[in-house]
Amino acid sequence: MGEVPLHFKTITEIAESIKAKHISPVEVTTAILNRIDQLDSNLKSYATVMTDHAMAAAQKAETEINSGTYRGTLHGVPIAVKDLCFTKGVRTMGGTHALAEHVPHFDSTVVAKLESAGAVLLGKLNLTEGAMGGYNPRFQIPVNPWHAERFAGASSSGSGVATAAGLCFGSLGSDTGGSIRFPAAACGTVGLKPTWGRVSRYGVLALAESLDHVGPLTRSSADAGIMLGAISGFDNNDPTSLPDPVPDMLEHIDKGVAGLRIGLDLQYATKDIDPELAEAVLAGVKVLEGLGAEIVEVQLPDIDPYVAAWPILCSAEAVAAHEATYPSQRDDYGPWFRGWLDKGAKVTGVEYAKANNLRAACTGQFRRVFEGIDVLVCPSTSAPPHPVKPEELYGPMPESREPKFQRFTAPFDYNGAPTLSVPCGFNSEGLPLSIQWVGKHLSEPLLCRIGHAYEGATEWHNRHPNL
Repeated sequence: MGEVPLHFKTITEIAESIKAKHISPVEVTTAILNRIDQLDSNLKSYATVMTDHAMAAAQKAETEINSGTYRGTLHGVPIAVKDLCFTKGVRTMGGTHALAEHVPHFDSTVVAKLESAGAVLLGKLNLTEGAMGGYNPRFQIPVNPWHAERFAGASSSGSGVATAAGLCFGSLGSDTGGSIRFPAAACGTVGLKPTWGRVSRYGVLALAESLDHVGPLTRSSADAGIMLGAISGFDNNDPTSLPDPVPDMLEHIDKGVAGLRIGLDLQYATKDIDPELAEAVLAGVKVLEGLGAEIVEVQLPDIDPYVAAWPILCSAEAVAAHEATYPSQRDDYGPWFRGWLDKGAKVTGVEYAKANNLRAACTGQFRRVFEGIDVLVCPSTSAPPHPVKPEELYGPMPESREPKFQRFTAPFDYNGAPTLSVPCGFNSEGLPLSIQWVGKHLSEPLLCRIGHAYEGATEWHNRHPNL
């Protein structure tokens, strides 16, 4: 491989150059803003590009670094956030016309933490309306940089597209039913969904509060750990945030996987799954085994009946999240998400209770599986990015959802377990494939370590779309 272009370098790589003063934050930021200007009219990943804000932050970082003040790996590094994260004085729309004029007067905790770490915020990234499955017709649909007519990952699609296309060095997404994992898999990036509560949700527009997670999309597992470390920790403004100390996510990043017990349910990971994807995941398991991990056979029940409860939980909680604008501004919502809210408004207390019981049962099933393993391995999705058309994504909402689509995502939103998705190959059409590791609560450093070891033995994460 030749020299990696600046825009495709990892956070780790660009940070080393910035720290050594081989390149300045202003130069890096200018280059990425120019790339956004050149490419994003086609890719449509950004809802708002914060050019003046970014250049001022880059200049501040450059001045600090030149004067001997270096805040850490993110100092002077251009990143972007999903347009659910409040930014003071900058509109935060959540993909809905109902919030088109919403300009927060404070920063979300995650934005404040990133800026405290010295990161340069380039802008706000496009998403599905309300972070659900479809887009508002007044908003643009991010375009998968590997294939313009394929799924870009739903909710955090702008985050996946921008990260994969070199329009930022890392981004924040959110995951309620798969929306860090889906865009990571569809766009060929790393996606880290943290333990529920590891990251404050204060100032982040909600979809379903008991299921929502905020986490990074990056181009390496180490980068994901860097970003997660910056945004994690207890927050007085979010009583659901965890008080546990935030470890150095990279302290043992080079320790390898020898001796780790990695659980594999062959049926769960391969049954009714795209054959090329299943083959790539099993090849990934072989890589880990070759690195010294012990592959432990585990058995799960049929997960799909449990996952079928997710729409009930999510739609009902979405109504609560949008009570300030729904139903009073119902016509400002697009047909897809309006249908989702209408669905949630009809959920009865009994229906929600039954669905919540299924969630608890699903969590219990996975708790037993984890008794004898360190992590579980499985695909991130059930198939490579599928064909999509704008009229389908703009709505109306489909009558039903296929449970297998969320087989590898929703259970870990149910139980709040951390997951790491990493590229593991490409199919015969040149579309990215993704492997996922699921850990015990607060085991994100271990997940990053496994991902880093896997990346050291493979080249998939180094492949980039030809733009």
